[in-house]
Amino acid sequence: MDTHVTTDMPAPKKLPVPRNGVDTPKLFATIAAVADQPSLAAFKFRAQGKWMGGTHCRSTVAGFYGVGGEMKHAMPFTAESDHPKVLCGEDQGPTPVEHLLHALAGCLTAGIANIAAARGVTLESVSCMVEGDMDLRGILGLSQEVRNGFQAIRVTFKVKGDAPAEMLQKIIDQSRARSAVFDILTKGVPVSIALEA
Repeated sequence: MDTHVTTDMPAPKKLPVPRNGVDTPKLFATIAAVADQPSLAAFKFRAQGKWMGGTHCRSTVAGFYGVGGEMKHAMPFTAESDHPKVLCGEDQGPTPVEHLLHALAGCLTAGIANIAAARGVTLESVSCMVEGDMDLRGILGLSQEVRNGFQAIRVTFKVKGDAPAEMLQKIIDQSRARSAVFDILTKGVPVSIALEA
């Protein structure tokens, strides 16, 4: 769950109404439930990947652990990743690093929708451009001085709503401050890799 609204968001003075496609009453009820029972906050998300040949991988996301038990999505979701032909793939899907850019765009955009709804701001449109710079000499093993991943990522939002630009900027800032994907990218996370015999 990626609500991006925490105790730094003032509780509404009157009963919130759904806004921007966000069930705002449910959002505030979720925040209150987790505040009262912190064990509900423990989630485990999973993706199961399968090699399809070449550089093509298909991942399936079907279930996760949350709210004290195993849960299922309404249906399994699949995502394809591959490399373009210029990078020795068959272009059967976006590259894994492009999925990362999509994850950042999705997380920040969800936060903007939730936070705007919680603050009573009606959005007309939200769009963003997420762009990352990469030097392939790192992943090709041609330079120890070049990192394997992105050297920099830039996100530019265009947001229209019934609030002044200063308020829209505050909403974007709070989305960034509460974004799980932004946190993972900027602060890192331990990753373990094992072979199951």
